[in-house]
Amino acid sequence: MVAHQEKKTSEERKHKSTQNDTRTSQVQWGRAWEVDWFSLASILFLLMFAPLIVYYFVMSCDQYQCSLIDPLIDLLTGNKHLSDIWNKTPTLTYRAAGIYALWVTFQVFLYVFVPDFCHKFLPGYVGGVQEGAVTPAGVVNKYEINGLQAWIITHVLWFANAYYFHCFSPTIIFDNWIPLLWCANILGYAVSTFAMIKGYFFPSNAEDCKFTGNFFYDYMMGIEFNPRIGKWFDFKLFFNGRPGIVAWTLINLSYAAKQQELYGQVTNSMILVNVLQGIYVLDFFWNEAWYLKTIDICHDHFGWYLGWGDCVWLPYLYTLQGLYLVYHPVQLCTANAIGILMLGLIGYYIFRMTNHQKDLFRRTNGNCKIWGKKPEYIECSYMSVDGTKYYSKLMTSGFWGWARHFNYTGDLMGSLAYCLTCGFEHILPYFYIVYMTILLTHRCIRDEHRCFSKYGKDWKHYTAAVPYRLIPGIF
Repeated sequence: MVAHQEKKTSEERKHKSTQNDTRTSQVQWGRAWEVDWFSLASILFLLMFAPLIVYYFVMSCDQYQCSLIDPLIDLLTGNKHLSDIWNKTPTLTYRAAGIYALWVTFQVFLYVFVPDFCHKFLPGYVGGVQEGAVTPAGVVNKYEINGLQAWIITHVLWFANAYYFHCFSPTIIFDNWIPLLWCANILGYAVSTFAMIKGYFFPSNAEDCKFTGNFFYDYMMGIEFNPRIGKWFDFKLFFNGRPGIVAWTLINLSYAAKQQELYGQVTNSMILVNVLQGIYVLDFFWNEAWYLKTIDICHDHFGWYLGWGDCVWLPYLYTLQGLYLVYHPVQLCTANAIGILMLGLIGYYIFRMTNHQKDLFRRTNGNCKIWGKKPEYIECSYMSVDGTKYYSKLMTSGFWGWARHFNYTGDLMGSLAYCLTCGFEHILPYFYIVYMTILLTHRCIRDEHRCFSKYGKDWKHYTAAVPYRLIPGIF
């Protein structure tokens, strides 16, 4: 939470400008200026294999009933060749292209041309025009927060079609799942490439751009901090939330409809997946204004990592549990269903309350109560590249006194609950908890590296006060 700021003297500004030119770490936050060999190797691995991983998982369900091992056995024993698997894979169709183009166009329309009205009648909801965090260049962007509205409108139309209009089958997403994958890849690569070209030739804010000189790293991690078209179309906010996360619940509903069509019922495991992941999605859009202060918006530049990831990786791999349950319907006993539900709800409670405590602390500048007491904090300072000095407060009370990223702990509990709905016959549904554990652990380390670069010795004081990252007493 920025408490106040001060302008430096002209001499200090000149010194600050020199520091920026030589790219010292004193005021660095956001992604790196330079690329080490491990980062480059990781980038190349993801660029080459992430699309193949997505294809492999979806193909395994389509051709091998969600077995991840059987395709490898077929290939290693010579029963099948790669060409055999590829030839059985559904291709891009005009129908899928039309569906996807209409979907993205509709979401762009809702984002750009329909100002938020939900904040006018929903108590506690923060929507409409909101300010984001200060960028490294000292810019404060404004955003139209209308994701909840877009989600509501989209789902009202979905249910209206399913029960009254019958313009298309509720199973339309599942029925075109692989052809839609090719469409999502085309958009993901197109927007990532456009963002890189834009960063070089017509950035929204040149001072917030970063160039490492390495093409692959800049393409992957992005050049521009907040690429925009016009006043309101912000690439990061739109692609982080709209095409993928609005679709997340629709995809699960399509899976449930397919299960009903195939087996004459929707299992309690499918209902649990829809409910628990639906809570997560609704939470995201209810707190979209808060999302403006998270690492995705405050630190990440927009490149392939976000562009392709939000178009392809998120909708295809975050929904694996529902996809699996179409092929392997699981009817849980009552005790297991209740246990999984409680695990998911407790995880959500920890995730939400931890984030709520931080948001309350930020909004009130520490003039609040956390667990009945005035919160303790460590005051930090940092500078933007324009020479402005800012002050922040890092809370050490409540859940934030237990661990520095305890919200991630709740997130992981919810992720595990999603996977447990699928039973234990296959490992495919458990990819999500493995991936989230790696992602959030890496994000902890990445975030803390950036915070150290941003806050310096003040960050050391904070980590001494809160020594654990995720699990109190362990890690």
